[in-house]
Amino acid sequence: MRNSFIAILLLFFLLTGCVGTSSQGVFGTGVSVALDPRSVGTQIDDNIMQKNFKGRMLLKDKKYLLSINIKVLDGRIFVTGKVDNPEEKLQITKMAWETKGVRSVKNDIIIKEEFDFKQSAKDLLITSQLRSALIFNQSIKSTNYNIDTFKEKIYIYGIALTKDERKEVIKEAKSIVDVKAVIASILLVEDLRIQKN
Repeated sequence: MRNSFIAILLLFFLLTGCVGTSSQGVFGTGVSVALDPRSVGTQIDDNIMQKNFKGRMLLKDKKYLLSINIKVLDGRIFVTGKVDNPEEKLQITKMAWETKGVRSVKNDIIIKEEFDFKQSAKDLLITSQLRSALIFNQSIKSTNYNIDTFKEKIYIYGIALTKDERKEVIKEAKSIVDVKAVIASILLVEDLRIQKN
């Protein structure tokens, strides 16, 4: 038992590098591990699953490094980004489901269209407004959320500490001008397989 714990701990440090008390995990660079409501074991499992899936995608095609975003929360894989055709989207979904330990897959990949500067600028503004609103809202742990916007539809992924916090995040998103839809994949801490003690 002790040897397996030490092996897991060593694997964790090898996979994450020397980042001290910060993590480059699901919630972005520089987020304190102490703010993550998942247990350390679940964080390690999710990190391994995310690196495994990303590695297999890059072996398939290196262009996915910039065009596809992956988040793994409690064994659930969330995929966003853009691909050239529907077949690619299906292949990525299949790869996600074939990842060891996966519990579910949420694929919000979009098929590419011609670049529209005006639309991209509007989407960036919406994302920035929501990010600012979450930071300034005292009842929300903003570091626990990831936001993507495409054609004025906001995609939110993360972990809420309470149902009220989840409602507040969705309310903030819906209050932004020009937002057509809010697609929220927000887990509650109580829904996680293993929680911190």
